[in-house]
Amino acid sequence: MSENPSENTPDAPKKAPEPSGVDLARVALRAAKEQARARGDVAQQKKQARRGGLRSGARADGRDPMALGSAINRLITERGWETPAAVGGVMGRWPQIVGDDVAKHCVPEKYDEDERVLVVRCDSTAWATNLRLLAPTLVARLNEDLGHGAVRHIKVNGPGGPARRYGPLRAPGSTGPGDTYG
Repeated sequence: MSENPSENTPDAPKKAPEPSGVDLARVALRAAKEQARARGDVAQQKKQARRGGLRSGARADGRDPMALGSAINRLITERGWETPAAVGGVMGRWPQIVGDDVAKHCVPEKYDEDERVLVVRCDSTAWATNLRLLAPTLVARLNEDLGHGAVRHIKVNGPGGPARRYGPLRAPGSTGPGDTYG
């Protein structure tokens, strides 16, 4: 037994042993490693920010670069732009769909998605009349290419006149209506 009677009693507080030199060295090494790791994490985050963000690991995820075609297809699908994009493709392939003769004289101008109407402008009234006669066949061909019901009607416009100039008419050199002399 020990000479100090208070150490032998069960209620006496136990003293922690004094750390030896080896234990102190281990504690100091662990603290240094943690500080170095923390500094390394900060430096790594700064490098990633300079490079443009986080990079993914070995497995593919949403942060990986994507081919332009895949990105565009994903965007079209997410936004519900399938029909307008398909009609835009039709406008690019207009000569193959209607034929070279018609394509030389008639050009698609716009597509109204809500009404499902394709607006076409012709360079003469004769071609506009011809296209109006071909419209049911073209609607069937376009719907076959785009999917049923994508185009319900083709609106054919003839050649446009010169742009209308609005405003009061006046003779050259006149001051116009409303001017007062005085």
